[in-house]
Amino acid sequence: MSARLLFPDAPTAADAIVFAGRAARLGDGAVRLQGQRGTLALTAAPLAPQTLLDTTPTVLGMRAVRVDPELECDLAVDAASLAVDDADPLAVVLPGTAVSAPWTGISPPRAGWADVGELPASLLAQRAQWGIAAVAEAVPDAPGEDVVRAVRAEIWGSADDALDGLPLGVAFAAFALGFIGGDEQAAVRTAGPWMRVSLSRGHVLSRSTTRAGLTPVRTTGTARP
Repeated sequence: MSARLLFPDAPTAADAIVFAGRAARLGDGAVRLQGQRGTLALTAAPLAPQTLLDTTPTVLGMRAVRVDPELECDLAVDAASLAVDDADPLAVVLPGTAVSAPWTGISPPRAGWADVGELPASLLAQRAQWGIAAVAEAVPDAPGEDVVRAVRAEIWGSADDALDGLPLGVAFAAFALGFIGGDEQAAVRTAGPWMRVSLSRGHVLSRSTTRAGLTPVRTTGTARP
C-alpha cells in the first residue's frame, strides 16, 4: 500500500493538491514536504539557478496546512504525482519514489526575521503580469532552453524598484502559486541573505545569489632588479 498523508478534513487535503498542481507547472516541478507537529509545509521553487553561472535567483513558494500530528517527514516528490486517495478524501497518496531537487539543500531560517515593510498584493500582481509579458516579448521564435533560461534569469532576477528592490521573480512566484487573492498588505521581512513576503495564502522567500570569483594573481618571491 502506498504511503499517505492524512489531513483533518477534505478541504485541507484538496488545498494541498491545488498547491502541488500549481507547483507542477513551475520550475523543476518538485514539491518539498516537511511535516512536523501537526503542520505540513509544502515548498516549491518557481525559480532557482540550474548551473554555477546561472544568475536566476532562488525564489521559493511555501504554504503550510494542518496534517496528522504524528506525521514527521522531509522529502521532495514530483508535484504532479500527488493525488487525493479515491477511497479516502482526507488522504493524499504519495508516489513510490522521491526526487532530487538541488534547491532543497538551502533552507530559509526559521527564526531571526526582521520586519522591513509592506507591499500591496495588487502591486505584486501588476508587476508579475508585467514580467510575464516582458519574458514573452524578449524570447525569440524557436528559442533553445539556454536562451529561455537566460531571458528568465535577466527579467525575474532584476531588482524591481516598484517592489523596493526585491527580485521581480518574487511577484511572479506569488502570482503563479495563487497566493494573491484579495486586497491585503504583504509583510516583508529579512534574515541574512533571505527575504520573505508573507500573504494570507502563503509565503514567498528569495535568497540573494552569491558567487565566489578568482582573486587577482599575487606576485610571490623576491623581486628581481
